[in-house]
Amino acid sequence: MDKNYVGFLRLGVNIDHVATVRNARGGIHPDPVDAAVLAIEAGADGITAHLREDRRHIRDADIPRLKETITKPLNFEMAATDEMLAIAIETKPNAACLVPEKREEVTTEGGLDVAGHLDRIRDIAAALKENDIRVSLFIEADQKQLDAAATIGADIIELHTGRYCDHTGASRQDELTRIQNAAQIGHDLGLECHAGHGLGFDTVGDIAAIPELVELNIGHFLIGASVLMGLKPAVSEMRRLMDQARKI
Repeated sequence: MDKNYVGFLRLGVNIDHVATVRNARGGIHPDPVDAAVLAIEAGADGITAHLREDRRHIRDADIPRLKETITKPLNFEMAATDEMLAIAIETKPNAACLVPEKREEVTTEGGLDVAGHLDRIRDIAAALKENDIRVSLFIEADQKQLDAAATIGADIIELHTGRYCDHTGASRQDELTRIQNAAQIGHDLGLECHAGHGLGFDTVGDIAAIPELVELNIGHFLIGASVLMGLKPAVSEMRRLMDQARKI
């Protein structure tokens, strides 16, 4: 399939929770790098890994191994800290996605407040760009955050889809409309628009159909599905549903 034509929607697979299973008993199995290779073989267009400050899943040594092993771009999720900035600069992933991070949270609970921390995030973004690392910001579908992302010169925004996935009925439709509008605004601002968080087989279709989006990042659901059906079939099914939404 030619993936260079307008309309193709990339799939980034987050392999963090393979590392969660590994870390439950220590040791080296299952290896998130092996999972990344399988995901690419099944149709993933990139791999996402979040090196948290508490190292609860991905470990420091996983990041350079991923960069050296995978044949697709690496998206390095990171908090806006000096420690993570140094690791990103040393590793040189294709992109670094700045995300909010609190030690007590189970997972990322919302978008990064770019507008509220403009100077700090601008400095981190500038340092990344100086090292030829694309800057991505995980944000809410909010005009203020979109404007702030454009102001600091971000290359990419990733719109938070968690509330859309959690809601049902009319409230889910409201969230979908908000994401659709934000994707249009982001596109008009010259930002490459991605989306992710909480997406599964039953929620990906309407998000994948948003024409301004060029990439979805999906992790926890796929790793969970892979326990029952295998990682390659799970990624392949997600790829099929995304293509179906784009009527490829």
